[in-house]
Amino acid sequence: MLFGLRFSLDGLPSLQNTDSYFDKLMQPEGAKRRILGQVLLLVLFLLIYGFVMGAYHSFLQAVVAGAKLSLLFVLALLICFPAFFIVQFILGSRLKLFQMVSMVLSGFLLMSAIMISFVPIVVIFLLTGSNYYFLHLLHLAIMFFAGIFGMNTIVQALKYSCEKKGIYPKNGVVVFRVWVVILAFVGIQLAWSLRPFISKRGEPFEFFGEYEGNFYAAVIYAAKQLTEPEEKSPVPEALERIESLFPPDTLRTTGGQIDSQ
Repeated sequence: MLFGLRFSLDGLPSLQNTDSYFDKLMQPEGAKRRILGQVLLLVLFLLIYGFVMGAYHSFLQAVVAGAKLSLLFVLALLICFPAFFIVQFILGSRLKLFQMVSMVLSGFLLMSAIMISFVPIVVIFLLTGSNYYFLHLLHLAIMFFAGIFGMNTIVQALKYSCEKKGIYPKNGVVVFRVWVVILAFVGIQLAWSLRPFISKRGEPFEFFGEYEGNFYAAVIYAAKQLTEPEEKSPVPEALERIESLFPPDTLRTTGGQIDSQ
């Protein structure tokens, strides 16, 4: 009943991207309900995918990762969309605000739906004890792959508005591709600020990471760990052996020398 009232699958795009689907996005009737359904479905899909990401560490990390992944996408859209809409308006676009919002959401909704379709594959790697760094790169690859389909949906919707409706400028599509690059940089920066989404097994739960660096260095480091894993330094192992032979409570330091009690 709740889904019948609040949810509508009308906003879920198909890979066929027929003219009837794009025409539906243009209709003012039911626009608020359609956009609300798109937003709720987008958040739901991202919650599920984020939960699976964080499940590598613990249940608490899974819940937090689901919330942070949803927040990441919503914040990125809220930050970047105003600039996109204003620039399109200056270029001569006659698309209404709700039409543009519905188009952009349809692309992100398709992206999140494709990400969800990869969940069984991710779960298999989780259950078989895959490497932490491998999972990092796997999630990035899935998001990149899904993002291609999502952004292509928006491009097709804009071309439909231009060629079939005549309410969108031709150069607007080029501007959209530039906007996607800006959106990607903003999303990456936000994701780096909201990290961690996975966390290493055995380490304490942390809401936000404290380590320094940047996203690109982390990706390169993860790829390097798959091909050339760092060898464990022999120094800590030597110290552990010494401490096992001489526990700290049996040692006494006097004048820079260590004497046994």
